[in-house]
Amino acid sequence: MDTIRMKDIPAIDRPYERCVRLGPAALNDEELLSIIIRTGSRGRNCLETARQILALSYPQDGILGLSHLSLQQLKSVAGIGTVKAIQLLCIGELSRRISKRFAVSRIRSFHLPEEIVNYYMEDMRHMEQEHVYAMYLDRKHGLIKDMLIAKGTATTAVISPRDVFIEAVRCRASGVILVHNHPSGDPTPSRQDCLLTKRMQDAGNLLDIQLLDHIVIGDNTYCSFKREGRL
Repeated sequence: MDTIRMKDIPAIDRPYERCVRLGPAALNDEELLSIIIRTGSRGRNCLETARQILALSYPQDGILGLSHLSLQQLKSVAGIGTVKAIQLLCIGELSRRISKRFAVSRIRSFHLPEEIVNYYMEDMRHMEQEHVYAMYLDRKHGLIKDMLIAKGTATTAVISPRDVFIEAVRCRASGVILVHNHPSGDPTPSRQDCLLTKRMQDAGNLLDIQLLDHIVIGDNTYCSFKREGRL
């Protein structure tokens, strides 16, 4: 079946020319992505290729959904090789980081579990492997930085106090909050979660860096060790 080639689209309607004339804010996600990938494949122009890529991340929303795709998923699209797939993964990660930076700019401090959960929920609730993040906070509970500490299997991720507190010392954090997901969707802490929390608490006490909370994220639900009186 014939496809519409980009050169067959009136110049005034092509994404690149529209961006020059009106600015990137005038473009939808499909058009923005088509400019990034630049070329399509045989029988499909770059707009159609962009549409297929965005469909992979459904029900995630648009460009931000790229951060939930794997290298192999992107390479399954005709015309997307390793280099373009990596570029798209980086765009998704940039979108995720910008979104989170905007979110954290509206939060003066992370005192409540709900604030932390809102910050991480959409990133973590759909993950198929356990991911462990550490939040490094100042004395007023303001976020200095957060970082991925470990990525594990569908049921476990292995970390040590050194993995967490070496960065806490570097950035002069006063407190640390651990956040990890349960791919099962059930945030009930496991025995390993409880043992890990105790080890982290003891290590933090030795360094005078308090473990403020350990939050387990499920599917639109969570468990806070602090709120449950486990810390």
